[in-house]
Amino acid sequence: MLDKSVPYVGLYMRRKAGTRLSACHPLPDGYSFVFYTDGSESDWAAIEASVLEFDSEFAALLYFGGKFMQHQDELRRRCLFIENSGGEKIATATAWWHNVNGKRRPWLQWVAVHPLYQGLGLGKALISRATELMLSLEGDADIFLHSQTWSYKAIDIYKSNGFQLTSEKALYKDGKSNYRKAKKILAKLRRE
Repeated sequence: MLDKSVPYVGLYMRRKAGTRLSACHPLPDGYSFVFYTDGSESDWAAIEASVLEFDSEFAALLYFGGKFMQHQDELRRRCLFIENSGGEKIATATAWWHNVNGKRRPWLQWVAVHPLYQGLGLGKALISRATELMLSLEGDADIFLHSQTWSYKAIDIYKSNGFQLTSEKALYKDGKSNYRKAKKILAKLRRE
C-alpha cells in the first residue's frame, strides 16, 4: 500500500537494454499468474483502489476504460494478474507502452498487490514475471516505469530487477518527476 505519510515526489526508473534478468522469483504455493479476460477490469480496479492509487473502484474503472479498453487484444497478453487458490485476483501489473516524441517505449505500469497479500513475496514474483513478459513482447529494449516516493518499498524490488532511478526529462507527457528531490527522500527513508 502507498505510504502517504512520506512526502510525494514522482520519479522515473529505467531498465537498460542488455541488463541481465535477475534470478526468477517464483510464486508461493497456491498462487498463479493469469492474464486479463473480459470482466477483469473490475478486479484491476479493486486491486488498484485497495492500494490507494485511486480514491474509489469507480475512479479506477473509469481510468482503465479510457486508457486500456480500446486495446483489448493487447490487454489479453499484457495485463497480468496473480490469483490466489480461490481464483481471486489479488495483484496486477501491465506490460504496456507509451509513444513519446514519435518513439514507442515499453513501460511497466500499475503494479499493485492487495494489502492483505503484501509481504508474501508476490510483488517480487510479479515484477520478475512482468519484466520477462515485457522482454518477450518488446524485445531487449529499455523499459521504463513511473513510481513515487510513496512506493519506496516497491522501488527496492524494481531495483532488484534491474531498474534504476533516472533523471531523464521528457520520458512521458505528464512530466511528474523530480529526480533530486526523490533521491533525497529515499535516502532519508533508508537511514530511518
